[in-house]
Amino acid sequence: MSYCRQEGKDRIIFATREDHETPSSAELVADDPDDPYEEQGLILPNGDINWNCPCLGGMASGPCGEQFKSAFSCFHYSTEEIKGSDCVDQFRAMQECMQKYPDLYPQEDENDEKPTKDLEAASMEASAAKEEKESS
Repeated sequence: MSYCRQEGKDRIIFATREDHETPSSAELVADDPDDPYEEQGLILPNGDINWNCPCLGGMASGPCGEQFKSAFSCFHYSTEEIKGSDCVDQFRAMQECMQKYPDLYPQEDENDEKPTKDLEAASMEASAAKEEKESS
């Protein structure tokens, strides 16, 4: 005898051998390629950012989600010659927010300082390029 029971948010379904002896009558529906809620990857077919993409690892919904979205959007839509060079302020705000939550956003170990220094160097280069362009 098959039956169903609810445990919290989960529904547990017990099926018998007889339940599995008859072929399924379920019909598959073709995926809609324009459905923004389907897993389309990071960039949706219309060019927008898919904030629900698992590839973002929840960054868009954490305590610094708004700062992350601002920085990532700026970079994605940047038309500067050095892509993202106009986004230094947004990335700095995101980094400052993340430093407030070290348990959620662990910093690099002291032994692994190179990536952090590379990020700082890239940020400084982008700032210099932005200032140079503005003064021209």
